[in-house]
Amino acid sequence: MTAMFDRSMILALSCPDRPGIVSAVSSLLFESGCNILDAQQFEDTGTTHFFMRVVFDRLEQAKPETDIAASIEELAKRFAMTFTLRKSSTKKRVMLLVSKLDHCLADLIYRWRIRELPMEVTAIVSNHGREHLASSDLAELPFHHLPVTKQTKMEQEARIWELVQETNTDLVVLARYMQILSDGFSAKLSGRCINIHHSFLPGFKGARPYHQAHERGVKLIGATAHYVTSDLDEGPIIEQDAERISHRDTPDDLVRRGRDIERRVLARAVRHHLEDRVVLNGKKTVVFTG
Repeated sequence: MTAMFDRSMILALSCPDRPGIVSAVSSLLFESGCNILDAQQFEDTGTTHFFMRVVFDRLEQAKPETDIAASIEELAKRFAMTFTLRKSSTKKRVMLLVSKLDHCLADLIYRWRIRELPMEVTAIVSNHGREHLASSDLAELPFHHLPVTKQTKMEQEARIWELVQETNTDLVVLARYMQILSDGFSAKLSGRCINIHHSFLPGFKGARPYHQAHERGVKLIGATAHYVTSDLDEGPIIEQDAERISHRDTPDDLVRRGRDIERRVLARAVRHHLEDRVVLNGKKTVVFTG
């Protein structure tokens, strides 16, 4: 079982839709000595773009990984494809950013420790001291306290970017990191930075959103995980969830239930990204759930 897993790879791609894409991909893998284990596809008729995720196993007679990658590269040129190719057993390297509220951080670390999230944690970065994260089991994880003010924002972001590069981080997760990233920093992290935030109808911005929601008598509370862009909270959505509430719920009830939603929504979004299940589609995403 381990040998098969070590030999499996994940291909995720998107391209303008045209006949023959599935046949071309399947034929290439067959001719390369590979066996398809799972395949999902989607055609967006609105944008006329095609999306596909394929998990395949390299059999004993398979070509080397480099040759398979070169063949896929040639196919990508033919179909104007954007693609990623990764060995299934290669874990993505993830940096977690957090402020004082650490419920999402604690949840991600727990899921990582029990091997539910297949990732390598490269660092924990916070604009507050380690003492504010007492509920999180940071143990041996590298921790960086990088305080920030309006005057030092650019310098602080530059240091975070240095850490991203030094640790070869693949994904940055804003686990309730309560700082707005600059446009330039957001651009550097395009497609590899996930944020979590509360989402309501109507939207409540600013401080104490759950208290605002309670005052308006909302019937639903929820959370949204999305990729970070220069447009605040407007990036491509990866995952969402909501719960019904009633007039009996107090502001504290909303906060408690909201934290639960935020935890599970962020964890699902991170897992989808780690497993190459998310493909960008302009301002949207295609998510190939299991």
